[in-house]
Amino acid sequence: MEDTGALLVFGLIVVVLLVAGGFWLVLNHLKQPRQDPMAQWQAEQLASLTARLQALAESQVNLQGAINQRLDSVTHRLGEGFSQNAEKTAKSLGEIQERLNVIDKAQDNLVKLSNDVVGLQDILSNKQARGAFGEIQLNDLVSQVLPPSAYEFQVTLANGKRADCLIHLPNPPGSIAIDAKFPLESYRLLRAAERGDERKLAERAFRVDVLKHVADIAERYVAVEGTADSALMFLPSEAVYAELHANFREVVEKSFAAKVWIVSPTTMMATLNTVRAILRDVRMREQAGLIQKEVAVLMEDIRRLDKRVDNLQTHFNQASRDIDEIVISSKKVTSRAGKIEELELDKAEPVVKLVVEN
Repeated sequence: MEDTGALLVFGLIVVVLLVAGGFWLVLNHLKQPRQDPMAQWQAEQLASLTARLQALAESQVNLQGAINQRLDSVTHRLGEGFSQNAEKTAKSLGEIQERLNVIDKAQDNLVKLSNDVVGLQDILSNKQARGAFGEIQLNDLVSQVLPPSAYEFQVTLANGKRADCLIHLPNPPGSIAIDAKFPLESYRLLRAAERGDERKLAERAFRVDVLKHVADIAERYVAVEGTADSALMFLPSEAVYAELHANFREVVEKSFAAKVWIVSPTTMMATLNTVRAILRDVRMREQAGLIQKEVAVLMEDIRRLDKRVDNLQTHFNQASRDIDEIVISSKKVTSRAGKIEELELDKAEPVVKLVVEN
């Protein structure tokens, strides 16, 4: 824009100089005596050139105005465009900032989840902590399904052994003890073992640990005074339960023979629902005598109500008959009154004696 203005100013200066030179020549020509036709023609050409230069100057001025107007319009449009782009950029930056905040929150959640997983690994790597973890999970399952009167936690049995949970059932079968521990170390070795001898050794160690745990449960909780002839071994890991039933079927069969039923969180929920149905059936049997007595009283009340309904129906029938007789008598009285009104008494005629019907 500055270069264009400089060129226009330079052009105007040239035009002004040319116009001034033309006027000077014309004046000089007028002062001199009359010359030949060639000089006169040159003067005319000079006058014509001067007029053209003036028209060019005016056109240059108009062009300058048009250029300035166009530049103002372009500047206004550019300003609006820059303003809109700035608003869009600010909005985009705001959205990007919001997304970055969401990403930061997700990152924090991932870090927290990673810490929780590490903490869970620490819990499962320690036997006492792992036992407490299994007991808490067992506690949640049992308390969600059974009423409080149907179970106890950390119960000392008659033989001095403490069961993680004892479910109270009527005899038979009696109360069932539940153990919430599980052999995780040998399972980890089994999962980490490669094929070959290492895999066989890991399988043997896992088999021995599970069977030893089954034997301990059978010795502590099965057929003890106050308990049933079976017990439950709760595995708070579906993976261990699946591994046993998929690849160690003989271990599961030996646990069945020892009357120790191996359950996972899923199968434990099904077992507890079955226990709840049994308890409900027991309560129904206990209340059967009371229910029969109440039913007998109810039947007596029904018979009494039926008799009273019959009496009320008899009264309704008698009242209906009385109403019918009253209607008949009313019609007779109305008819008799009409006959009396129709009689025409004549002095010459004897008085007719009316016979009244009963």
